[in-house]
Amino acid sequence: MPDTARPSLSAYMSGRLAAGQAVFTQTEALAALKITRRGFLKAAEREQNRHTLFNPRYGFYVIVPPQYLSWGAPPPAWYIDDLMRHEGHPYYVGLLKAAELHGATHQAVMEFQIVTDKRMPKIRAGRSIIAFFYRKNIGRVAEAVADHKTDTGRMKISSPELTALDLLRYPHNVGTIDSIATVLADLGKKVRPERLSKLAPAFEQTIVQRLGYLLDYLKFTRSADMLLNHLKAAEPLTWVELDLAYSKQDEPKIVERNKRWRVVVRHRPEIDE
Repeated sequence: MPDTARPSLSAYMSGRLAAGQAVFTQTEALAALKITRRGFLKAAEREQNRHTLFNPRYGFYVIVPPQYLSWGAPPPAWYIDDLMRHEGHPYYVGLLKAAELHGATHQAVMEFQIVTDKRMPKIRAGRSIIAFFYRKNIGRVAEAVADHKTDTGRMKISSPELTALDLLRYPHNVGTIDSIATVLADLGKKVRPERLSKLAPAFEQTIVQRLGYLLDYLKFTRSADMLLNHLKAAEPLTWVELDLAYSKQDEPKIVERNKRWRVVVRHRPEIDE
């Protein structure tokens, strides 16, 4: 009797999608298809040329269902948890993407922003860009990371408190001080002061000072007061610029020296209504 025909990569992918699985690894495919690595790579290349398969990292593949063929890849939320488990590193969806998931954004988020303890280059994922931000001691903020349900499973996202602090930790990757303040104007409503104070020791004092000033400015008094209590118990504060965007050669005049936070303000934040 002739041998039973081996399934093709295309059939394998269709079966995965039918089972609600949008990803697979090279190792899984080799075991299922019983073909050589060379044969698999050729088949995978054909599927990639048809835009039905996306390969964001070595050995990791994302199946592109028909409704996302024109995009080049499904949304990162479909596979980011699987991708980071494949990489073997802790992570969380953070910054502006987390703020959006918490309902705090006034503009389209251009990047799917991930914080992890591995330095990784950006990934062009069809219409999306996955950007990675490095934090060596990510374990210190693990309690402020929660599971968030997605269309295909789950992913980890930062809490409102962690998101607020991260906006000031990575300001150059978030936008202007105006855009940060605009996001905080919404996000601050969901920040729990006690949780924010508990999380503050995991961040540099200068970050806590800037966030405290902005929360005060935006009238989130309880959250601001909790941060100030934390700072009073720490080392003496040094003066810090609110906005790091200005160069030494082109610094505008100081409009405020806030003694409460020891923050130098050259431009008072404007909220985008």
